[in-house]
Amino acid sequence: MAEFLTDVETLRERARREIEKGPVTDAYGADLERVLQVLNEALATEIVCTLRYKRHYYTASGLYSEPVAAEFLEHAAEEQQHADRVAQRIVQLGGKPDFNPDTLTQRAHAGYDASADLIEMIKEDLVAERVAIASYTEIAKWLGDGDPTTRRVFEDLLAQEEEHADDLRGLLERIPQEKEKG
Repeated sequence: MAEFLTDVETLRERARREIEKGPVTDAYGADLERVLQVLNEALATEIVCTLRYKRHYYTASGLYSEPVAAEFLEHAAEEQQHADRVAQRIVQLGGKPDFNPDTLTQRAHAGYDASADLIEMIKEDLVAERVAIASYTEIAKWLGDGDPTTRRVFEDLLAQEEEHADDLRGLLERIPQEKEKG
């Protein structure tokens, strides 16, 4: 087994000297400022996704809308939980979560959608989930061992975004769509 690199007395002294940094210690290996920026982008993404799903929930109509709307509502609640988790991590790292509504869509990775057609709503939500999956995969890889806690947050979000994408794909497969006109 390898020896510890830092003796306990040094760890204790550093912990006291830099107490205002909270959980961020010398062992933190990521670019904290950039991590906070990325987290705020993810926060904006999750808020925009929550709003998009809520809009789709309230405006879904048609023969197949009831089960689809229920799925939209469930996803909206989970996206809100993601936003809360990301905001909490930002605060833990000493940052400030950015909830500014004036810049949400510019900072978000996924876009907002105002489709009126049920199939288009599902497709736009699936596109947004795929964007989140690609972004969060890249972020988790980028964080690596530099910030394993934030990496795990993104890995957890990623797993649920993949479930959402699978749910949406399943909805598209089960709802009859108009034949393409040739």
